Amino acid sequence: MAVEEKVLTDREKELAKTFEATKDMLRKSDHQVGMVMDLNKCIGCQLCSMACKTLWTSFEGREYMWWNKVNTMPGKGSPKDWEKMGGGYKVLFEGKVMEPVQGKHPTRKEFGDLWKFNWNEVVNSKAGDVHLQAKNQEDDSVPDWSMNWDEDQGAGTYPNSFYFYLPRICNHCSYPACVDACPRNAIYKRETDGAVVIDQDRCKGYRFCLEACPYKVIYFNFVTDKSMKCIFCYPRLEQNVANACARQCTARVRWVGFVDKPESIIYKLVKVWKVALPLHSEFGTNPNVFYIPPLAPSRLDDSGKIDPTKPRIPRDYLRYLFGPEVDKSLEVMQTELDKVRKGGKSELMDILIAREWKKMFDIFDKDPAIMERKPAKAGIYTRPGIKE
Repeated sequence: MAVEEKVLTDREKELAKTFEATKDMLRKSDHQVGMVMDLNKCIGCQLCSMACKTLWTSFEGREYMWWNKVNTMPGKGSPKDWEKMGGGYKVLFEGKVMEPVQGKHPTRKEFGDLWKFNWNEVVNSKAGDVHLQAKNQEDDSVPDWSMNWDEDQGAGTYPNSFYFYLPRICNHCSYPACVDACPRNAIYKRETDGAVVIDQDRCKGYRFCLEACPYKVIYFNFVTDKSMKCIFCYPRLEQNVANACARQCTARVRWVGFVDKPESIIYKLVKVWKVALPLHSEFGTNPNVFYIPPLAPSRLDDSGKIDPTKPRIPRDYLRYLFGPEVDKSLEVMQTELDKVRKGGKSELMDILIAREWKKMFDIFDKDPAIMERKPAKAGIYTRPGIKE
C-alpha cells in the first residue's frame, strides 16, 4: 500500500502498521479454491443463476440479489456499466505498490430491483382493461434495468454480429479490495480454502466494500442493513460437495478445485496450459475465478465466404476482457483442437470436453443428498486477533 511516510506522525505510523498487519492476517489462507468457466460451452440457460437463487438469495432482503449471474457480452451487465465503476487497485512497480482506485457505489436500480406486479388489478378487472405491469419495489418506478436486461443483444452487424455469455460470481480474490475497504474488519478469507466471506455479525452496513470491489458483486441487504455476496458455497465445500452453480450447469462449463494444488485440473488449466485467464486482471485483486476465452467462428467476407484471417469476435475486445494473454490462450486451444481433428490426442481437449462429469469437481464430488442440511450458523470461522 502506498503510504506517504513523511507526513505521518509516530502514532499514525503505528496505526498504519497495525492496519497492515490486520489486513494481511485477514487475507491469509492455507489453500485457495477457484473456479474455471469455459465460455465456449456456456449456453446462457441461467440454471446456475437459479440454483444459486434457490439456495441462497430467495428471502430476507436478498430477493433482488443475483450472487451468480450470466451476462451477455458485449453488454452493460449487472450492475449496469459495472466495468466503468472503478474500485480495485492500480498496480505499480511490478506489484510492489497497490494504490487503491476510488470506486462508485452501485445503486439498487443499477443492479436491477425486485419487481412487483399488479396481479390483483388484472384478475379483478374486466378482461382486456388492465394489462400486467411491473414496478420497482424501491419506489414504484417503471423498471429500466435488470440482471439480464440486455440478453442476447451483443454487437456487430449482420452477418458478422456476435455475442457470448459470461457467467459471473464473486472472484474470491487473493488480494480482495473489499477486505482493505472494510473499517470493521468484517470481511476475510477463510483459512481453509481462501473463500472471501462477510461476517454478518460484524458488518454494520457502511458499504465501502461495494465501492471498493471492482467487479461489483457485493450487494446490500436493505432489510438487515448488511453487505452480502457469493460465499462460494463454503458449507457445501466443507462436506466435499461442489458449488450449486457448478453442479447444476447443464453444459459442463465449470471446474471447481484448488488453484494451488498441482494435481488439480484448475491448476493445469491456469498454470500449466495457461488457457484459463482472469477477467480484468488490471483491477489488481488477483481473482481466483478464471475463464476459457471463446474460440468463435471466423468472419464472413463481402462475398459471404469464410475469411479465416479475421475472427468473428474482435481480438481487441477479448484483450480488453482478459488481457494480452488471450492471444496465446486462443493459439494454444486452436493448436490442440487441430491436433485432435487430425486424429491425434490432446490432454487439454480431453479436459475441456469433460467426459467424466465428477472429475470437474476435484475432491468436491460428493452427492449433495448426503449433506447435513443445516450447517452451524456461526462461531466456526472467527479469526484470532479481531475484537469488537
